[in-house]
Amino acid sequence: MTGLSSSPRLLKGGLILLDPASGAVQRVIALQYNPDQLTRTLAPQSTGANATTSEPLRLKGPPVETIKLDIQLDATDQLEFPGQNGVAVQVGLHPQLAALELIIYPDSETLIRNNQLASIGTMEIAPVPAPLPLFVWSRNRVVPVRISDFSIVEESFDVNLNPVRARVSLSMRVMNINDLGFNDKGGHLFMAYQQQKEQLARRARSGALAAMGLSAPPA
Repeated sequence: MTGLSSSPRLLKGGLILLDPASGAVQRVIALQYNPDQLTRTLAPQSTGANATTSEPLRLKGPPVETIKLDIQLDATDQLEFPGQNGVAVQVGLHPQLAALELIIYPDSETLIRNNQLASIGTMEIAPVPAPLPLFVWSRNRVVPVRISDFSIVEESFDVNLNPVRARVSLSMRVMNINDLGFNDKGGHLFMAYQQQKEQLARRARSGALAAMGLSAPPA
């Protein structure tokens, strides 16, 4: 026995937060459990009612893609071994929840600095820059996203009312080149995502007209 397993290593989905200017990794949030289901909705960006009769199928840009999933968090197994999991014993799932929630919080130091600027009469204060979130679901799906909806259900608590089991529901809009531009780090990542789709589509076997009962497109 070598102690080595022949089972493939299970990859984790998750989020990566990048500095929007430098592209440096600020935080990696790997999911504790990969959800069993992921919902994606794509809304085509056609010219619609503004199209002329000669351009009814023209597309203005990539579709607006929305990704929804539920994240399960559970500290029960850690609490069975308190000596090895002091943080879980002291505060339960608060750190994991905080890491997710802070994606949609502005940095507190910047808020304080902006308040100080406002108190001395600064007329224009720029919105607080946020990290660029990337949603990662395998090497074939790494996309810049904006979190559009975030809800938490805390399902179980310890004796100190720290959450020890929780479910986080995320809705994320994929940010494309219309949102970010071609020269932005996120824009480059979106184009890589779309080009990966194009490469995968070329690997799909094309069907035959005969399978649909046709020998040629209708005249």
